[in-house]
Amino acid sequence: MNSAPGTPGAGFRPTHVVPGDGLPAWEAPDPNRPTAALDAFLPVQLLSRQGAWGEVLCSNGWSAWVDGRLLVAVPQPPPTVGRPLERTEDPGPLLARTAEALERVRRAGADLAAGRLDGDGVRRATLGLRAGVVLDGDRLWIYDESAGRWMYADGSRLTTYAVDAEPAAPPAPEPPSPGPDPGAGADVREVPHAPTRVTGTPDGGGS
Repeated sequence: MNSAPGTPGAGFRPTHVVPGDGLPAWEAPDPNRPTAALDAFLPVQLLSRQGAWGEVLCSNGWSAWVDGRLLVAVPQPPPTVGRPLERTEDPGPLLARTAEALERVRRAGADLAAGRLDGDGVRRATLGLRAGVVLDGDRLWIYDESAGRWMYADGSRLTTYAVDAEPAAPPAPEPPSPGPDPGAGADVREVPHAPTRVTGTPDGGGS
């Protein structure tokens, strides 16, 4: 963990709590830098995100990086009058993407059965598709392929149920591309010269 304990700051407001099983934690968004795990149901403030990683601040002033997909959001106060109510984790878009993926698989199977596609055609038609749905009456679990996690839907919102794997280290930034060469195409040769020296004014200061 980072920062100094005992200095949470007056602005600490928990946005999430740690799930019931606790959470592994890391000093940085790097799986090779583990630190002390966070206790179950610990209130934390989410400071930033980097992909699946989430940087959290604890009430005692410690900060750490965790799998942000597993944090449980706490209810927030109503929005200021005049601001529209924002719905977070709306299941609609994910349900629509899953339904589209299943429909593509259904069409590919029908085309294969009718002889309009062969095995290679089916593979091309379904390339990259990933979907998963478990429906049990009014209970629904649905796979979010973009985040690598299973979500539980209670009808109006989604909450993380399980994840594929621990968050991976973010990719290293790409080196900056070289700028344009103003002398490209010209035959420019650097002529060596003695280094410039600053000398004093001759005696008398005259010319």
